[in-house]
Amino acid sequence: MYNYRVLSVVIQAGGQSRRMGQNKALMPFHGQPLVQRILKRLEPVADEIILTTHHPDDYAFLRIPMVSDVLPGKGALGGFLTAFQTAAEPFVAVVACDLPFVNPKLILYEKEIMLKNSRVDAVVPRSGGGLEPMQAVYRRVECWASVKDALMSGEMRVTSWLDGIRKHVLPEQDITRFDPHGVAFLNLNTPEEFLQAEELAKSLGLD
Repeated sequence: MYNYRVLSVVIQAGGQSRRMGQNKALMPFHGQPLVQRILKRLEPVADEIILTTHHPDDYAFLRIPMVSDVLPGKGALGGFLTAFQTAAEPFVAVVACDLPFVNPKLILYEKEIMLKNSRVDAVVPRSGGGLEPMQAVYRRVECWASVKDALMSGEMRVTSWLDGIRKHVLPEQDITRFDPHGVAFLNLNTPEEFLQAEELAKSLGLD
């Protein structure tokens, strides 16, 4: 059904970083910009990588395609619409720019489930905090329509559209196989969290 190219990864870097006080995507995490760390972790599993940003000049050093939101001002959910509208591959993983321990093995596993089950539009992990849409894999065409409908109805919550698609929810026991330390969904919003994550990476030996 598919050729060997199936997965686009879209990194969202369009947030305001208000609680951080500066652009967190560009803050150095163990000597390299956080967004570059995320990019390097994802490159082995992606057939295409795109960055969504309103400031492409700031990220020119990454040397990857960049796009602006197709509906500016719609937050992370608008970023999903941009991802599904601009990605070239049939499957899309959307990843936030503040996930220092984003797990490529987990994304690869989600993709394999999608390849085996044509009746599933998304594979979404569920952590103790609930569904984790920023480290899931989606069918681009089917999910684009659902996100657009949610936005047109005034929704802004990033999970607001998930009830309208056929999804396979990954339970925590499946996630733990790939994320034994339980850090894959750790996101950084404050300088304190940033420093704690650097210490965690060092103590766990997570490059």
